[in-house]
Amino acid sequence: MGAAPAPLWRAVAPAVRAALVPVAAFVVALGGLGAWAASGAAGSPAELEVTGGRMLLPFDGGETAAFFQVRNTGGADDELLRVEVPSAREAMLSRNVERDGAGTMEMLGSMPVPAGGELAMSHRGMDIMVQGPPKARVGDRVPFVLHFRESGAVEAVAEVVRPGS
Repeated sequence: MGAAPAPLWRAVAPAVRAALVPVAAFVVALGGLGAWAASGAAGSPAELEVTGGRMLLPFDGGETAAFFQVRNTGGADDELLRVEVPSAREAMLSRNVERDGAGTMEMLGSMPVPAGGELAMSHRGMDIMVQGPPKARVGDRVPFVLHFRESGAVEAVAEVVRPGS
């Protein structure tokens, strides 16, 4: 009777060894997910802070540009989709690029705001083109509404500044 368990173990041992690989992978993955959740990043939504709003002093009411800093301290990416300026005719997302040695403007469908990162608009990169801006003087504050894919509408204010300041 003592010899019967050995053949059974030999028959089961390959199946047990084959099962160890996926079980070990599961334990490692579960440990990684647990560490990620414990760090506070798991499932945390985008958390946006919009600061540094500036709008260039419009010349003759034609068009101008506005810039914001958008910081995302959350655990998920977000995306700026569109901008409203209640006192202007229209606002569009744009980017300044160089083609064949000349600067040109390119309209954008959106601007990314990465998790843990920021969207830093500037006159040399991405900005908001404002058409039909309000009559303004240096120091005036102009309200904007920035619309994000995940965070929805965020109200912000841009201070009117002289170009080059």
